[in-house]
Amino acid sequence: MNEKRKWLQILVMLILVVTGNVLYALTVKLFLIPAGLVTGGTTGIALAINQWLGMPISLFVLIFNVTMLIFGYLLLGKTFAITTIISTFTYPAALELFEWFLGEQIVTKDILLCTLFSGLGIGLSLGIVIRAGASTGGMDIPPLVLNRYFRIPVSISLYVFDFCILLAQSFWSTPEKILYGILLVLTYTIVLDKLMLMGTVRTEVKVVTRYPEKVRDAILQKLDRGVTLFYGEGGYLHQKTQVIFSIISNRELPQAEKLIRSIDPESFLVVSRVSEVRGRGFSMSKKYQ
Repeated sequence: MNEKRKWLQILVMLILVVTGNVLYALTVKLFLIPAGLVTGGTTGIALAINQWLGMPISLFVLIFNVTMLIFGYLLLGKTFAITTIISTFTYPAALELFEWFLGEQIVTKDILLCTLFSGLGIGLSLGIVIRAGASTGGMDIPPLVLNRYFRIPVSISLYVFDFCILLAQSFWSTPEKILYGILLVLTYTIVLDKLMLMGTVRTEVKVVTRYPEKVRDAILQKLDRGVTLFYGEGGYLHQKTQVIFSIISNRELPQAEKLIRSIDPESFLVVSRVSEVRGRGFSMSKKYQ
């Protein structure tokens, strides 16, 4: 059973990685290239090379990705190379396929719409690939190498590389296109960040109340959520108290607040958002005793 589940997980990962790369290629073909936008990453370098030397974008991406794959294999190991090899070949192949099938088809000539939809498509496609546990290869690899050997944060080196790539494209692009390029990078960065947190954000609740036992039992029985008790002391009257701590889903927050207020209208309630929760009841199935 475990073996079957393992192969199913691998199959799902492969489907997601291929889907993400195909979506990336479709976004580049329908919105990025027709609008003449500039961008970062491997695609940005390919656009600059295409302008200077006339080399097809898909061909350069393939050569560059294979080079980076070998580079990553030598410096980051076999496991990294295996998870990256699909993206290395799928993206340029899909881009060439769309070039052949769609030809000169244009969805819109509005450059702002092209910028926004390019950002949405790239952010979504990158998020799908990364959440599948793989890498898009290409310009993802140098920052990872720098992080491993020189402890340079990946986010910093990514921004530096993207800035240099945008700068290289400034020689043939107008200042307006560069500004749209910056907007594009910001858009797909925001979309990627949101997608990475999607489905993992939860709500943390801390309650200080006169009736800790009743509130604890209500959360356990009516919300079916775990509870942890912290022992504290009031700062003014030095009264001993219990702080009830629980993690609930975002949708359960109104119900939890109503439940707690019905028991103790004067309870002190602290609500916070947490980006990710792992453990029983969330990333693992519940176990009742």
